[in-house]
Amino acid sequence: MTENPSSPTAKAELRRELLAARRALSPDDRAAAARALARTALALPELAGARTVAAYVSVGAEPGTRELLDALRAAGKRVLLPVLLADNDLDWGAYGGPGTLAGAAHPGKMRLLEPAGPRLGPQAVTGADAVLLPGLAVDRRGMRLGRGGGSYDRVLERLERAGARPALVVLLYDDEVVARVPEEPHDHPVQAVATPSGVRRFGS
Repeated sequence: MTENPSSPTAKAELRRELLAARRALSPDDRAAAARALARTALALPELAGARTVAAYVSVGAEPGTRELLDALRAAGKRVLLPVLLADNDLDWGAYGGPGTLAGAAHPGKMRLLEPAGPRLGPQAVTGADAVLLPGLAVDRRGMRLGRGGGSYDRVLERLERAGARPALVVLLYDDEVVARVPEEPHDHPVQAVATPSGVRRFGS
């Protein structure tokens, strides 16, 4: 895969490659990966000991999170899910089970599933003990490549401003752990990646 310093062009090229690889996965492959991902993520001590977990509902060919969300809730965790705002920032709502998700259409984006209950405000994420992040890749240093919308960059900046230190875990397919991703000054490293085959940790 493309490796380059830190230009936005290098990021865009790598995103195209990774998204094409995801689209090539069969529905059976995606379903099997989602089951395995739920098992490996649940084994993380950071999730086992968390009272509140900020997560997300997977869409399209993303590594599936629905089984993981239900397992976290069944384990007594409070699960927060994002609500996309017009400026690409994220509000949050509590997950009350599959029946509490509602389809939401956002101009220029794929249809999302969002919590239908009360909005808790963008600051709600600062109370999470662990934050599960979407992404397209992570490298050996723990640097995460997102989809480029900037929503989670704002979340990470908000956590930093608040002095919050939740465990940051990105959920990926096995082959999305790569040697290096292009990096920009605003990028934040994660502590761990969970994939269908296991967990890898970065730094201290």
